[in-house]
Amino acid sequence: MQHPAIIRKPGEGRRIGIVGDLYRFLATGKETGGKYATFEAIVPPGSGPPPHVHSREEESFLVLEGEMTFQLGDQRFTAGEGTFLNMPVGSLHCFKNESNKTARLLITLAPAGMEEMFFEVGTPLADDADTAPPPSEVEIKKLLDAAPRYGLEIRVPQK
Repeated sequence: MQHPAIIRKPGEGRRIGIVGDLYRFLATGKETGGKYATFEAIVPPGSGPPPHVHSREEESFLVLEGEMTFQLGDQRFTAGEGTFLNMPVGSLHCFKNESNKTARLLITLAPAGMEEMFFEVGTPLADDADTAPPPSEVEIKKLLDAAPRYGLEIRVPQK
């Protein structure tokens, strides 16, 4: 079945705070027939998810502003504005903003579905929000509990 076109004007899209980052959803699986989900991620200094593995979807990144340190397996590298990366299904990866200014990424998941986990565990934010609350122990626990249901293995760093 054909899905309708999606048009989001600048600043439009559902906003979710997820462990310190702000995700603004541009297209969800419900809108794309499950083919993909795309969102803007606003990642403050020091923020970003722990190493993780997707068992279902590819994940691609385009650095729009700032720079982000990515890990793919044992490799670590810094990606500046305009850099595109694609993480294949089953690859251990993560990203972290190790700079001193906020970064913006465009992230796509294909197929869609993982965004539902963000909606389940994240904090809904106002339409004009440009930051997310810092991660709380409760939010981290909700994420760790939900992840396996979405085919996501989170590798929590050992202290």
